[in-house]
Amino acid sequence: MPVDSPPHRPRPTWQHGGVTAATHSTLFPQVPETADAVLDGLDPEQREVALALNGPVCVLAGAGTGKTRAITHRIAYGVRAGILQPSSVLAVTFTNRAAGEMRGRLRQLGAGGVQARTFHSAALRQLQFFWPKAVGGDLPRLLERKIQLVADAAARCRIRLDRNELRDVTSEIEWAKVTQTVPADYPAAVAKSVREAPRDPAEIGQIYAMYEQLKRDRSVIDFEDVLLLTVGILQDRYDIADQIRRQYQHFVVDEYQDVSPLQQRLLDLWLGDRDNLCVVGDASQTIYSFTGATPDHLLNFRTRHPAATVVKLVRDYRSTPQVVHLANGLLSQARGRAAEHRLELISQRDPGPEPVYTEYADEPAEAEGTARRIRDLIAAGVPAGEIAVLYRINAQSEVYEQALADAGVPYQLRGAERFFERQEVREAGIALRGAARAGGNDSLLDDAEDLPAQVRAVLSTKGWTSTPPAGSGAVRDRWESLAALVRLAEDFARAKPGATLSDLVAELDERAAAQHAPTVQGVTLASLHAAKGLEWDAVFLVGLTEGMMPITYAKTDEQVEEERRLLYVGVTRARVHLTLSWALSRSPGGRANRRPSRFLKGLRPGSGSLGTVGSGGGAGFVERGSGPVRRKPRGPVLCRVCGATLTEAGAMKLMRCEDCPSDMDEGLYERLRDWRSEQARELGQPAYCVFTDKTLMAIAERVPTTDGELSSIAGVGVRKLDRFGAEVLAICAGEEGGTGEDEV
Repeated sequence: MPVDSPPHRPRPTWQHGGVTAATHSTLFPQVPETADAVLDGLDPEQREVALALNGPVCVLAGAGTGKTRAITHRIAYGVRAGILQPSSVLAVTFTNRAAGEMRGRLRQLGAGGVQARTFHSAALRQLQFFWPKAVGGDLPRLLERKIQLVADAAARCRIRLDRNELRDVTSEIEWAKVTQTVPADYPAAVAKSVREAPRDPAEIGQIYAMYEQLKRDRSVIDFEDVLLLTVGILQDRYDIADQIRRQYQHFVVDEYQDVSPLQQRLLDLWLGDRDNLCVVGDASQTIYSFTGATPDHLLNFRTRHPAATVVKLVRDYRSTPQVVHLANGLLSQARGRAAEHRLELISQRDPGPEPVYTEYADEPAEAEGTARRIRDLIAAGVPAGEIAVLYRINAQSEVYEQALADAGVPYQLRGAERFFERQEVREAGIALRGAARAGGNDSLLDDAEDLPAQVRAVLSTKGWTSTPPAGSGAVRDRWESLAALVRLAEDFARAKPGATLSDLVAELDERAAAQHAPTVQGVTLASLHAAKGLEWDAVFLVGLTEGMMPITYAKTDEQVEEERRLLYVGVTRARVHLTLSWALSRSPGGRANRRPSRFLKGLRPGSGSLGTVGSGGGAGFVERGSGPVRRKPRGPVLCRVCGATLTEAGAMKLMRCEDCPSDMDEGLYERLRDWRSEQARELGQPAYCVFTDKTLMAIAERVPTTDGELSSIAGVGVRKLDRFGAEVLAICAGEEGGTGEDEV
């Protein structure tokens, strides 16, 4: 079949709704019947990528332009047309989640035999296979976490490190290794890179050298060694390099702006003297330079490969014109080489609401205001799982966790553990597999009328309940994982009527192999770095003040520009609703000496104008955040026991230091807890959505007698005062039942 044969549908289809965002594709799509059908729905540029199957190809893909769609359809089209052999293609990316998504999409397109892995996973697979032949014996044990070995190395060097310093030194060793810097050269490399070392570079070099010695003594290797050793074998053993090159004829590299010098060296060795390479990236999304990533390889690709086909993807299917306008405006102020190659996005979506810029008096007010807006969005029909709060550092999450809990909004902290590797998910898979094998002989399934009911029955033995548990710890995390499996079963049954439990188990096995995880519901709280590659209907970018965005330790022009790119990544996560906020002080009553981020200048109203930028959309508008509806203290919040200034959210809620003696009425506290449990059952919500433990403690300590006294307690806003105030005051007054109503 000719490579440039036309698709079945008329070419203009993509202009009339044929292009679909990958995020909103159906959960269980039909596999395309033919190779040409794989091309259906691609826009002209995506189609050009899919048809460019020979020679070097560079895809410059802006945020939301469907890059993963383009490259997976490229691979699938080549395989389905008989041009590429599945086993000859190696697609590499940077995270297990991204690799899993790629495998899942290829499977749905009928190209399930293609290898899609991270650099480390592909290298480890090769290292394990060739080690006996190249070196002899067993491969040394892989060190899962190097921090303890770094601690041992520092102790051997008689250098004392606290926990934070230990983490920083470990990161420095990782950076040195991916930039191929040996211990003796580390101080000079740090100086040359204008990198700010967390300690004296000579000391870090000493620890680094001892760390390497301890690894040799203990016969262990780390993740960076996986790449280094694979590179070493391929350099020294031509026969092994030739065997790998015969196996893999075509390479695809996603997120190419994030490759390190060591990863580029490995890629060069995989390729040899061939040029069947397709790279995809966006220099404006380079946000991992601290790990050794550099966009230089992407920006220099045309120089290294003069005959390369270069395709730019700028049609943004993710975000509204208003969001795209803001993103383009943000990058229009950027400087440096990456900025010279920025892509001007063009939104393909219908207009949406303007971005909202909100200024608050203090951080608790910002968190509570954000929680109220989120609650309103959910009430308006936006699913909680399609909302995210993004911040610069993880330490900012606590106040938002508290505010969302007080507002009765479910949330999840974004972690790194893969869904199908969680213990509870593995246990659930074993239980479902056993039930499927037993079939009608399993008494658990006697009363289950359909597939979802069968799954709920089986998972109820593993901790799933119809209502989520209270709190936000490990028990809640486990429940959320099981609830995600229940929702997946419901979706599967709708997509495939008549499907059996065995069919679902087979689907789970395939998804586990592809790391294609279902979505866990709840508002996402995540750092901007952790949000890379994700998207939501509504995004709240919080804490946008100088010193936080850009972060205070971003000193050089290059570091500041990376902070701007980090904010750009945050902006482009939003599909429809985007809110940017900042607080003028840290705590209530504090000095209002903070300033909005310099990156918002020219974007937020009243800060100058950028003129016409991008594909339309207004400049947004600024609101003054009202914060909680109660009088704020005029000065710092003081401990009512010892008089110390309070800064932590939990302590301010109690109006005392955590370790100061409590005068809490224990009996009242228990009555309030019993009442809260009953309310939670009636509402079908976790108990913390009624009031958190800290709020109940504060009530039991202060024993309010009026609405005013009750509303002065943090966590008791106007909504909760209206809903629960009368009952809480009745309980505080010692009334039986605490309903606040006359009994019939």
